[in-house]
Amino acid sequence: MAIEILPPQLANQIAAGEVVERPASVVKELVENSIDAGATRIDIDIEKGGAKLIRIRDNGGGICRDELALALSRHATSKVHCLDDLEAIISFGFRGEALASISSVSRLTLTSRTEAQSEAWAAYAEGAEMAVKVVPAAHPVGTTIDVVDLFFNTPARRRFLKSDKTEFSHIDEWLKRIALVRQDVHFTLSHNGKTVRNYRPAATEAQFLQRLAQVSSKGFAEQALQVTCEHDDMSLQGYLQHPGAAVDTDVHYFYVNGRLVRDRLVNHAVRQAFSEQGATEQAGYVLMLTLDPHQVDVNVHPAKHEVRFHQSRYVHDFILQALQSALRQAGELALSQPTAKTAAAPPVSTLSNAHSFVPESKAVEQAYTGNTRSMAGVREATSHSSYERNSGLFRGQRDSYHGQSSPRGTNVEPDARAVSAYRDLMQTPGVESPAAMTLVTDMPPVLDGEYWVIAKDNELRLISITHTATACCKQELLGKLATGLVSQPLLMPVSVAADSQWLDVIAQREQLLRKLGIELTIRFEQLIIKKVPPYLRDCQLAVIIPELLQWLTAEVPADMALAAWIADKANKRYLAPAQCWQQLSQLPDEIQQQIMTGGMILPWQTWLEEQLSDTTTPA
Repeated sequence: MAIEILPPQLANQIAAGEVVERPASVVKELVENSIDAGATRIDIDIEKGGAKLIRIRDNGGGICRDELALALSRHATSKVHCLDDLEAIISFGFRGEALASISSVSRLTLTSRTEAQSEAWAAYAEGAEMAVKVVPAAHPVGTTIDVVDLFFNTPARRRFLKSDKTEFSHIDEWLKRIALVRQDVHFTLSHNGKTVRNYRPAATEAQFLQRLAQVSSKGFAEQALQVTCEHDDMSLQGYLQHPGAAVDTDVHYFYVNGRLVRDRLVNHAVRQAFSEQGATEQAGYVLMLTLDPHQVDVNVHPAKHEVRFHQSRYVHDFILQALQSALRQAGELALSQPTAKTAAAPPVSTLSNAHSFVPESKAVEQAYTGNTRSMAGVREATSHSSYERNSGLFRGQRDSYHGQSSPRGTNVEPDARAVSAYRDLMQTPGVESPAAMTLVTDMPPVLDGEYWVIAKDNELRLISITHTATACCKQELLGKLATGLVSQPLLMPVSVAADSQWLDVIAQREQLLRKLGIELTIRFEQLIIKKVPPYLRDCQLAVIIPELLQWLTAEVPADMALAAWIADKANKRYLAPAQCWQQLSQLPDEIQQQIMTGGMILPWQTWLEEQLSDTTTPA
C-alpha cells in the first residue's frame, strides 16, 4: 500500500486515543488549561459520570475571538514557541493536542471573553468534521467549555466506559490531587446538579490542613509530619504520615514543579525511609518537589504522568535524607515531648497540630551549633529558588512554610546525625566544613581528613578515622543483631550467576539471612538480591553477597564475626570526623582504649633531634 498523509480528522481521533482515555482525562486537560490561564476559581459540572456533559467554567484570562477557532486546531498552543521552551516547561499543557482531540470525539462548545473585549464569543465543533463555527455569546471574563456526548461518534470507545458512579469517582479522585497542590484556586465539583466538593482557597497553613483533611482524612491531617527541606534550587515540601499513626490512608501524592506524577524513584525513597522505622506498609504522603525546570523532562509520557530527572540518584538521595531526618526527629520527639490532644479544641487548631521538621543545609548547621535561632528564623533566612519565587505554584505553601509556625505546631532542632548526613550529601566528599568541627568541641586536630592527632603525656599518636568508624559500626551492629537488622528494598534488584550450592544454602540459612536483613531468591540460574540492610546498600552487592554465601556454606558465623564482616564492608563515607569522634566517645571504655592504643606512635623526639642536628651542623 502507498504511504499517505493522514487526514486531519483521522489524525485528531488517533491522538484522542492517547489524550482522552475516559471523562476524567477530559476534566484533567481542561482544568489544567484553566490553571495555565491564571484562573482563581474553577467550577466543574458533570452529568452521568461525564458521558453526557462535562462543563468547566473559570475566571481566567480568556481567549480572544480571533484565536477561538485556532485553539481547536491540533498543535496550537500559547505555552511553547521554540525548542528552548520545551527544555524548561513550567505550564501544565504544552503539546496543543487536548482541545483538538476532545472536540474530535464529542460535541464541544468553547465560550470565552477577555478583559479587552466588550462581548464574548463561542466556538462550536462537532465530531470528526471539525467545522468550527464562531458566534456571539453572553459570558463574563473567563472561559467555559462544554463537552457533550463524549465518544458519540466512536461507539467502541464508549462501550468501554464504566458505570456513571465509577467514572465520576475517577474525576473526584483527580480533583483531590490537583486541589492539594493548587491551594490558591477555589474548586467546586457537582454531579447531576448536586454539589459534591467545594475546596475553598487556602491562604494559611491551617486552611491548607483543612483542605488536606477533606482530601485524605482528618486523622492523616492531624498526625502528619510537615517536611520542609531546601538546598540550592531544589526544595521538598509537604506532609508525611507519622510512623506511629494507626491511620489507614491511600494518600500517595507526589508533585514535581506542581505537576502530579507517578515515580518509582520517589516510592522507593519513601519505602526506604519508613523501612528503618520497621514499617512494612506503604505510608501516606503528600510531597511537592520544586527544582530547576531544566533538570527534569516532563515530555516522556502521553498522559504526562511520568517525568525523567537528569540527576535521578541525586534527587532520590535528597528526598531520602529529608524523610529520614523528619522520621528520626519524630521518634525522638515522641519520646521526649509527648503531646496531649484537647477534646474541646476547635477543628482548625486540631489540624494545626502537624509537626514541622526542617533539615536545611547550612542554615540548619548554624541553628544547631548556635542553638539560639528559632526554626522559623532559619526558614526565613534560607534562600528560595528563583523558580519557586516566580512560578506562583506554591504561593500558599510559601506563606505557611516560611512564615511563623502554627500556634500548636512543634519545631525541633535537628540532631547531629541529620546535620552530618545532610551536609555530606550536599557537599563535596572529603572537604570538611568549619561548622562540622564545632559539633564536638574537644575533638583533636584532623590530619589530611584521615587521622586524628592525639598528644598525651610524651606520646604523639595518629588514630585512623576509618578504623574508628568501622569499630563504631561494629558495636552498633552487635546491638541490633539480637533483634535483626532492618532490610531495605533495592531500587533495582541485582542479579548474578548462581552457584549450584546456593539454593540449598539460602534454604538452610533462611533465618540467618532474615536476621541480617538480606532477601535473596534464585530464578533461572540467577541469584536475585532484593533487599539488604542499609549498611550494605552502597556496596558492590554482586561481589559481597556471593562471598557471604560461600562463607555460610562452610559454617554458621557468630554475631561478633557477622558484625565485623558487615562493618568492614559498610560504606562509612557519611561519617564526618566530628560525628565519628562523637560516636567514639560513646563506646565502652575498653574499646576506646583498644582504639587509642592501636594508633600509630610518631617518633617525634627522634625527628626533632634530627632536625635540630641538621640546623646546628656547620657547613
